[in-house]
Amino acid sequence: MTTEIRIEQIGAIDEGLERELARLLTGVVEDGASVGFLPPLSEAEAVEYWRGVPGEGVILWAAWDEGGIAGSVQLHLALKPNGLHRAEIAKLMVHPERRRRGIARLLMETAEAYASAEGRTLLVLDTRAGDPSNLLYQSLRYVEAGRIPDYARSADGELHETMFYYKKL
Repeated sequence: MTTEIRIEQIGAIDEGLERELARLLTGVVEDGASVGFLPPLSEAEAVEYWRGVPGEGVILWAAWDEGGIAGSVQLHLALKPNGLHRAEIAKLMVHPERRRRGIARLLMETAEAYASAEGRTLLVLDTRAGDPSNLLYQSLRYVEAGRIPDYARSADGELHETMFYYKKL
């Protein structure tokens, strides 16, 4: 049985949505995702994070399935005059129990289509070297721009290399 995935742009986050997004964030952080937080991440800390999203130049989408929010992605539009042609993909997350169903690809395609419609011709992103997300970005024709060693710390204290990618739309 195939479950329908629905992608929605989120304009404002109410308390119920805030808690669902917090569960998504804590779930991916507990699973080891490199999205700027370290475990253990409390629900209160996760809720506080989501209170600042979306914001000026930050567009948020959520992927919904029969169980609620399955994933999310953000598009950060450059707002400075010399960068109005570019945007950054940020915090692509899919709940660990809902992976391998094409959700991340749908979220990326949605963000790319929005960026293109807004006249953005260059997208950038970064991800930890060795993460499965690298395969997704490469399959979506993102080009590796470079690597920085010791960029992100994991829960065990180890420092990891980060890869930077770009895509011309």
